[in-house]
This record gives sequence, structure tokens and C-alpha cells, in this order.
Amino acid sequence: MIDDLLTRAWCRKQYQGIILAAAGLIRLKLKHRIRQYMSTENSIPAVGQGALAIEILKERTDLIPLLKPLHHLDSAYCVLAERAMSRTLGGSCNVPLGAYAIIENKILKLQGFVASIDGKEMIKDKIEGYISDAEKLGEKLAKQLLDQGADKILASLVI
Repeated sequence: MIDDLLTRAWCRKQYQGIILAAAGLIRLKLKHRIRQYMSTENSIPAVGQGALAIEILKERTDLIPLLKPLHHLDSAYCVLAERAMSRTLGGSCNVPLGAYAIIENKILKLQGFVASIDGKEMIKDKIEGYISDAEKLGEKLAKQLLDQGADKILASLVI
């Protein structure tokens, strides 16, 4: 069904291009429709993009052992760093910023950006360090962005 919708929209020239999540297309068995993957060097995603969070009531301690196999420590460190950057910058759903963290050889590598609403101004930077310092790395990257002028971009936003 999705494949048919994409084909019809393309044939009617409704779109010159469309960006969709590769994971979703692959899950829908539409990998053959993927023409190009975007690197995080060219398109840094939203903070926590793709991470799964499950909340439970504090009293439901019986659920903790059931959910424990779903906890992925490296992902948790990455999201911790990304969220620390966003929090330090005052991020929200209305602030154009993004962050992406990965762990390679026990080193957390974090890149982030802040942009103007129209995208004409953008400040990007990156940082790396020990995974145990994930939150500090996020805060430090935010400060680096602020030192480079992100504070002026953020001050200009009408939210």
C-alpha cells in the first residue's frame, strides 16, 4: 500500500523528492525504494531520534526484570549526552537544533548544531570523550556552540 502511494505521488509529480526513515522502509519491505542514505555529517537528527523510552510507575518494580533486557547501555549514554546538549541550550520541539552521538572503541563521539529558523545560519561542532562523561560532554558541546554564536541564534528565535 505504501509502495503504491509513493509511486502514485511520484508519477503525479507531487514531489521532487521525499525523505523517509530507512528503518521504516526496510521494515515495510520497501528497501528497493531507497535511493540514497543521508550521512549524519550532512543531516544531524533530532535529539534522541530513534531511541526508545519506556516509563513505568515507581510502584511497579515487578516490571523492571522484564524490561531489563531492552536496556541498551551504549544507547543510554548516547541519549544522555544528546539530551544534556539540548537541555543546556534550552532546546524544545520549537528550537532548531540536533545532536547525534555514537560510541566507537569506548569513546563517545557527539556532534550537534543550532540553526536559525530559515536555516541560513547554522553552527555545528563536535566533541569526544569517555562514555562515563556523557552528560558533561553534552554540556561542553553546548557551551562550544554558544561560544561560536549559537546564543545569538537562540536569542533571535520567536517561539
